[in-house]
Amino acid sequence: MNRIRSLALPIAVTLTAGALSALAAGTAQAADVNVARNGGFESGLANWSCTGGTGASVSSPVYAGSGALKATPAGQDNARCSQTVTVKPNSTYTLSTQVQGSYVYLGATGTGTQDVSTWTPGSGAGWQKLSTTFTTGPNTTQVTVYTHGWYGQPAYVVDEFSVFGPDGGGGTDPGPSVPGAPAGAAVSGQSANALTLSWNAVGSATGYHVYQDGVRVKTVTGGASTQITGLTASTSYSFQVSAYNAAGEGPKSAPVTGTTTGTDPGPGPGPAVPKHALTGYWQNFDNGATVQKISDVSAQYDIIAVSFADATTTPGAITFNLDSAGLGGYTVAQFKADIAAKKAAGKSVILSIGGEKGTISVGDSASANNLANSAYALMQEYGFTGIDIDLENGLNPTYMTQALRSLSSKVGSSLVITMAPQTIDMQSTQGGYFKTALNIKDILTVVNMQYYNSGSMNGCDGKVYSQGSVDFLTALACIQLEGGLDPSQVGIGVPASPSGAGSGYVSPTIVGNALDCLTRGTSCGSFKPSKTYPGLRGAMTWSTNWDAKAGSAWSNSVGPKVHGLP
Repeated sequence: MNRIRSLALPIAVTLTAGALSALAAGTAQAADVNVARNGGFESGLANWSCTGGTGASVSSPVYAGSGALKATPAGQDNARCSQTVTVKPNSTYTLSTQVQGSYVYLGATGTGTQDVSTWTPGSGAGWQKLSTTFTTGPNTTQVTVYTHGWYGQPAYVVDEFSVFGPDGGGGTDPGPSVPGAPAGAAVSGQSANALTLSWNAVGSATGYHVYQDGVRVKTVTGGASTQITGLTASTSYSFQVSAYNAAGEGPKSAPVTGTTTGTDPGPGPGPAVPKHALTGYWQNFDNGATVQKISDVSAQYDIIAVSFADATTTPGAITFNLDSAGLGGYTVAQFKADIAAKKAAGKSVILSIGGEKGTISVGDSASANNLANSAYALMQEYGFTGIDIDLENGLNPTYMTQALRSLSSKVGSSLVITMAPQTIDMQSTQGGYFKTALNIKDILTVVNMQYYNSGSMNGCDGKVYSQGSVDFLTALACIQLEGGLDPSQVGIGVPASPSGAGSGYVSPTIVGNALDCLTRGTSCGSFKPSKTYPGLRGAMTWSTNWDAKAGSAWSNSVGPKVHGLP
């Protein structure tokens, strides 16, 4: 992901003639205020009037805070909700609000000059800002502002309604105050590596910050409880919670102590990975590929890499959040049961660290320990039998090695560790990925380099090869095979279909030819390795979902080929 740094740039300021006169006279203009009342609907429909009883205060959906206005057109009633605001004559005001729904209108009447309105034909399920301005007449002290829907259309939702301009003397909508300290903090759900922290909700809070032994470790926006993972067995921890909103962060709660249990059964030994294995990435999101449950993944796959773990505010630590809604109501209980069933069938289900939300940095011993502890806790919670390293922002071989060895010491010999570096990461043994792979050679399962989205690269013979060919696959695999990895630790990673990657797709036939070339010395292109590698682990694809979208053509062809290798 590209990251844009903030730059300190000179700012050009334009002043009106009136403002210049005021400054020259040594006076200052008063700041604009919000002359609307209860614009966030935190006090129900106070200060508002809706035609025909069409409006109601709701707690969901909301743009901010705890309330919003929902109004439903009925018959010849367009569900108009309005209030009268006190204004200053000969002044300009900005009227704005956040809306959801079809055909939502915003306007002002009785301005004393030209009444205004604006509208949107629809914002779907997302929020959209409507805004307009009006100027009051020389004798205008009150203006009616309103919002409404349209005849025969569904309900619309409005939140954060404001009318900013000079104070007309009728009072203003008070801004939010800093929330108070949450009460009722308690610890439950103790395990060897995790504790559940809960507290009483604070009405004016937007979210909560969680502190562990005085250090902020988590921010929670979806409720008043959270699980703290990656903890050490038989250890006591102190927790506090603070609430925050637009006005800032409030005071911390009284500390509460929780102690992890002393028994640490671990995730249990995983099944052995076959001599020749097929790896597939399973998508925990819907991007147009076939939405799958773990149970839907083809039996051809020996290693299923769940994509992806999420980063946390703790350096190096990860968590996992099943996208139940995006996956058609797939529950956590079903997900765990499906992992257990795959495990019973001899499959390895591992958690991949990477992707947009999984970009982590392991650059010191503390973050290395955080990665190992949090990964181990997730293995215990969900039944994962290992992890996959799919970081595209580089890695520090010293501390990634420390993290993976620490995790291995916790899990034991059944731990599955896979990697999915880009081609550039494996061009030299001096690269961070290659160094890490060699550092953990005794516990590494397989490196499935991504032979796609790459462009042309050097092969082990020093020649340049273009992606999308059998030579690209074999000549680049040769670098790893001759660079110190065991053949059992080398796999060929390719897209399952042209939709799976921007470039570099090859047909299953080309994958099969590359496997034959490397293991048997047959079906090679212009590049032929000096020897064969019959112990080659196999192949990988992004993703099982794109494979299913294409009728499982990739796994039905490459799977038997891999499993039939010598």
